[in-house]
Amino acid sequence: MEKRVRFKSWWLPWLLVAPQMAVVLVFFFWPAAQALYQSVLSQDAFGTSTEFVGMENFERLWNDETYIASFTTTAVFSLLVAVSGLSIALLLAVMADRVIKGAGIYKTLLIWPYAVAPVVAGVLWLFMFASPFGTVAYFLRMLGIEWNHLLEPNHAMALIVMAAVWKQISYNFLFFLAGLQSIPKSLIEAAAIDGASFSHRFWTIVFPLLSPTTFFLLVINIVYAFFDTFAIIDAATQGGPGKSTSILVYKVYYDGFKALDMGGSAAQSVVLMTIVIALTVIQFRFVEKKVQY
Repeated sequence: MEKRVRFKSWWLPWLLVAPQMAVVLVFFFWPAAQALYQSVLSQDAFGTSTEFVGMENFERLWNDETYIASFTTTAVFSLLVAVSGLSIALLLAVMADRVIKGAGIYKTLLIWPYAVAPVVAGVLWLFMFASPFGTVAYFLRMLGIEWNHLLEPNHAMALIVMAAVWKQISYNFLFFLAGLQSIPKSLIEAAAIDGASFSHRFWTIVFPLLSPTTFFLLVINIVYAFFDTFAIIDAATQGGPGKSTSILVYKVYYDGFKALDMGGSAAQSVVLMTIVIALTVIQFRFVEKKVQY
């Protein structure tokens, strides 16, 4: 029987949730309202003159070819980061779950990247691939591969994807490992006794039971790719070469703080917020149906 807690004072529940409500109000609703307000204004770089322009900022966005191209760049980047990050993390979690000797050291080494700041992750990978003195770039040149992320858009995209996946892989690994350890061992042992191979046990028993964890991480990784990778891109490629790695969140920063187009930058942030909310709703509406709780 479910036990429900009843408060004697009507104000006590509101007092308990007040700190969290204040955080959400100050750090989400207030900035979102400011972005909506500024998206219909035209301001100079110093904020000395303001003019109401309505939907003109949004109309300029859809006529900007570089902004339309950033949608494709963001979609490719987010898909690569989410799929690669989840796949590699799941593989590492499965391996860690089977390790007996040295398991603590193995798990500790895998979660270290999560303690690294995104901008530091971008700089680390930039140094490794910096031509001609980067360690990885040197070995690639020995193999006949001329790596140059300053000129080749595909190389630049590969660089930021690898850095972003490496930065997030520890987070994914921890949740996958926790999910694996929560699966009853009796189910797997029963399937093994029946003669099921390891791959058959994984895809028919383990992976379906991991679907809640996978769904949660899918949502988190898409949000991560859209927002939290800004520092990695700024440190590694600065959106180049030729805007080939300028995803939506980086273009918001570039147009607002470098091009000093405050109204256009605010309009882009509104569009970006709408896209992320829509993707999250779609995932909960359709993808969650396949999750087995």
